[in-house]
Amino acid sequence: MTDTTNRTGEIAEFAAFLVGHLGGRSHEQISAEMHDLLAAVAEHGRKGSLTITIAVEPPKGHVDGGPLAIAVESALKAPKAVAPPAIYFVDRDGNATRNDPRQMSFDIRDVPTTTEIKDI
Repeated sequence: MTDTTNRTGEIAEFAAFLVGHLGGRSHEQISAEMHDLLAAVAEHGRKGSLTITIAVEPPKGHVDGGPLAIAVESALKAPKAVAPPAIYFVDRDGNATRNDPRQMSFDIRDVPTTTEIKDI
């Protein structure tokens, strides 16, 4: 952690930096991702996360007082729908099948239907 006891000026607010970075585009993107995260967590009932990374790079040759390159990146990990598992059996060839290979199969045919009503 940085020692702040010898500072002579006020520390700028991080929120103000984020709102102003790239003309507000970073803040808009992160706000939209936060909205998506909240909706996904509410819909799926599982946790998610939004990670914001601030990368600061000094100028080449480390010129004292030179400009710094500051990048804001975000990574959204929203929960997704989980498909329920289906039950399968393994046949004698080692393949997945929906039919139990230990059970006899029946030759099932469609029975023709009629809408005609007969008087008895």
